[in-house]
Amino acid sequence: MDRAQRRRETIAATLTAVGLCAGVWLIDHSPQDEMPPQPAPEQAVAPSERPEVAAGSGAIVPLPPAEPVRVRIPGVRVDAAVMPLGLEEDGSLEVPPQTAVNLTGWYQGGATPGSRGTAIIAGHVDNASGPSVFYGLGALTRGDTVAVDRVDGLTAEFRIHAVEVHDRDAFPDEKVYGPSERAEIRLITCGGGYSSTEGYLGNVVVYGHLTAITVTPDTTAAAARGPG
Repeated sequence: MDRAQRRRETIAATLTAVGLCAGVWLIDHSPQDEMPPQPAPEQAVAPSERPEVAAGSGAIVPLPPAEPVRVRIPGVRVDAAVMPLGLEEDGSLEVPPQTAVNLTGWYQGGATPGSRGTAIIAGHVDNASGPSVFYGLGALTRGDTVAVDRVDGLTAEFRIHAVEVHDRDAFPDEKVYGPSERAEIRLITCGGGYSSTEGYLGNVVVYGHLTAITVTPDTTAAAARGPG
């Protein structure tokens, strides 16, 4: 991965929370009763655990680049379309429309899911009407799976090796968005507490690595062409 691409990923890392974390639904609800699930401490990678152990020893050859069209996360019943995201004129990351509760976004300046590098898929945790596509992300655990259907008809399957919550004022950019020699994925939404004046105070981040490549089922491929 070249330095320019690495810089683009870092820009996205620091600004993802801007568009995703307003917490507009919680303005009229009690955060104590309505907060989305947050990952337990044991779902994080222990400081003593080597990354190559956390991600498993099985070597999966990364795929050539191909855009994602759908993401499926059985553990939290997500089956959603994926739209490409770029950067706004001010350098901030674009986000999916707030009104589209079953739509995620892939940062097209980084790796594609299944290809070498760190692919980024972001989604809203809520909108003015209630929970959105990634509301349940913090309930995932190590060993759960993520499947990303690609435009080339292949599905990249990832195994989760960590689920963490990071304070936005101490967000570990390099850890979350840094380059990788293998195919990895990061799923990102909001969490880490809530303030009525500032919105969500952090981000839930799911870390996964490629473990299998399959042919996308015809029914899933057809669904991916729909509005999501």
